[in-house]
Amino acid sequence: MMPGKTRSLQSVILPAIQWPLAPRGMPAPKTRSLQSVFLLAIQWPLAPRGLPVPKTRSLQSVFLLAAAILVLKSCAICAAQDSADSPTGDSGERYEWKADHDPNGIGKFYMGREIAHVMGFAGAIWLERDSREEEERLTLLVRSLKLKPGDVVADIGAGSGVISGLMAERVLPNGYIVAVDVQDEMLLRLQKNVRAKGLSNVVPIKGTQQSSSLAPESIDLAIMVDVYHEFEFPYEMMADIAKAIRPGGRVALVEYRMEDPTVPIKLVHKMSQAQARKEVEQDEFNLKWTETIDVLPRQHIIVFSKPKSDSQDR
Repeated sequence: MMPGKTRSLQSVILPAIQWPLAPRGMPAPKTRSLQSVFLLAIQWPLAPRGLPVPKTRSLQSVFLLAAAILVLKSCAICAAQDSADSPTGDSGERYEWKADHDPNGIGKFYMGREIAHVMGFAGAIWLERDSREEEERLTLLVRSLKLKPGDVVADIGAGSGVISGLMAERVLPNGYIVAVDVQDEMLLRLQKNVRAKGLSNVVPIKGTQQSSSLAPESIDLAIMVDVYHEFEFPYEMMADIAKAIRPGGRVALVEYRMEDPTVPIKLVHKMSQAQARKEVEQDEFNLKWTETIDVLPRQHIIVFSKPKSDSQDR
């Protein structure tokens, strides 16, 4: 199937399954939240065994289940095809490999920055350490994002779900968190953790090294906490994430401050604001720096925005 046809099919199915969920009298929206579809049709099939089946058993719910699964598969196909169609011919010019490099990096450089090693599943315990709140002020981090009820937030590189869990309640009642990770073990641990907290609006999604698996213009905020500097393909990932952001939406990079030599983190795991802006503000991403929030002890929150559409400005 050609990529264009897949995206066209998705654009037809999405409004069809969203509109039946709208309250009576509400105009058919173009970007209605898919929370109801995800929670009923996607989250339950992906949930650990033993989770009760949703009570709704109407013909409509059966249709929504089938349609939503079709959309999810369609989005995954789109993402895979987009990755396959990305200009790999430029990779040799975009990335540079050096034999002499930081042992904590992979020897691959992008725009003058060495890419760090990825934290594996064994690091989940470190992500969940008791001292993390004091060291990183996670509660303050989430509060600084100014999330609103109804927001759809993508936690890219969600790990075991610590940040996803903190954001979930702030977007209720109609918002939800899409928790993206490339490691099956992390997603299973995340699923277990959010279930233990009684959270029903965190949807785990598996991404790849070059794709977030997110649908185009489906996200209000994409956040990466100590993640972006580890992307093996930062250009491809940011291009993919930029497509997933709705007009007026935001991208937030939370990174340890390279500018502060006292921050006790290995150098290759730090990132300066100037470097972040150089990488994210490339013309093709259509993302512009909005603000840098410096309220955390060791990290800065670097926020970029996609311009609003003409209809939003009216």
